[in-house]
Amino acid sequence: MDIYENLWQRILGELQQIYAPETYDDIFRNLTSIYKFFNNNVYIMVDDEYTKKRINMMYLKKINSIANKLHTDPINFLFINDQSEIVGYTPPTTNYSSLNTYASTNLNRNHTFNNFIVGSSNNFAVKVAMIVAEQPGTAHNPLYIFGDVGLGKTHLMQSIGNYVVEKDINSKVLYVSASQFVEDYYLATRNKNMINFYEKYRTVDILLLDDVQLMNRADRSQDEFFKVFDIMYNANKQIVVTSDRPAKELKDFSDRIISRFEWGLSIDIGVPDLKHRIEILKSKALSICEPSDYSKIPTECLEYIATHFTSNIREMEGALSRALTYCQISNLEYNVDNFAEALESLISSRKVGDSMDENNYAKIQSVVSDYYSITVDELIGKNRSFKYTLPRHIAMYLIKSVYDVPYSRIGDMFGGRDHTSVISAFNKINDQLEIDTELKKAVNDIVKKLGVE
Repeated sequence: MDIYENLWQRILGELQQIYAPETYDDIFRNLTSIYKFFNNNVYIMVDDEYTKKRINMMYLKKINSIANKLHTDPINFLFINDQSEIVGYTPPTTNYSSLNTYASTNLNRNHTFNNFIVGSSNNFAVKVAMIVAEQPGTAHNPLYIFGDVGLGKTHLMQSIGNYVVEKDINSKVLYVSASQFVEDYYLATRNKNMINFYEKYRTVDILLLDDVQLMNRADRSQDEFFKVFDIMYNANKQIVVTSDRPAKELKDFSDRIISRFEWGLSIDIGVPDLKHRIEILKSKALSICEPSDYSKIPTECLEYIATHFTSNIREMEGALSRALTYCQISNLEYNVDNFAEALESLISSRKVGDSMDENNYAKIQSVVSDYYSITVDELIGKNRSFKYTLPRHIAMYLIKSVYDVPYSRIGDMFGGRDHTSVISAFNKINDQLEIDTELKKAVNDIVKKLGVE
């Protein structure tokens, strides 16, 4: 047992280097010793079923990968919350027939819960996604995931699909973009081959539809999706949808489809904070570097990238890959100066674009403030009287509707408000414009002063 106790302590040491302190403390801090070694399996006892499922879904592959790197013989770590789980256990084996299954699902096998980095901006979304993966068709159906571009919606959605397929190879899971759905429907109608279309979309157990906002204006495709939705929903089949905006804000969608999306649960993924972004970069670096190379990357380099790339995870990860490749090809050490040199043109171009954008946003704040005879400081301040909240909400609404700025960024422009406050403000103005003629006139007057449409 001492050998495996020592191995577990070494694994904990590596996990502590990989994950954020709050994640490590929450999951692993109290798991200081092993429970039993049996048939090449090391069992760790946890307190409850939720913790067991969370570790098995999100961390087990990483733990066993580390274990087999540190230990000479093949070994499995397993997490249980009842002694009876040890009896008759058979370690999972790779099912090579699953390759065909994955091909038919369109899933990216790398998008799993295990490598999805959790932080305050996505913690609730991940917990809900795990519940859906465990109980497809019965919990939170449909699941509607929204958030700005590049924050991990597709990764989280596909994590559900990959988990279900790994758990049951016979599950029929289909991941497809909304634009692909529209194209499939168009080709099926043009070629008079609706049978194959129905076979593809109406017989699956789980439909993962990405970027649903791209289905706008496609009226006939929307009608067909509505039929697919109802058939699946009535058969207790799971539907997961992603979008860059809340369902209520989808443009050129029928009310009945928006209503269907609101039947289930809507969850948003926010912009990760600095600490979370650094953890994402650590994980990315670990996946693309050799262990010996990874250990040479100073945290300051990751902080530099995380500070300059704040709102799009894909862009941030791309910047990391660029900086690492630049240093490797140029035979330079990993340090902040060399990373800055590698990313100089990229950061400069972003600053020029950001500067132009900021002028447009500031103009909206200024024009709205003048229209309501208040100062910009009062507009973005904390005073909640109606005199200030109405123009504040109008300014937020206009910045979003005219320039489609991420909610989190708009919140930053208004004194660091949370993105949910901006969503609420946008929805209030959007709803009131339908019934309040005085408000509609005010917004139209402001738009004319701005010279935008």
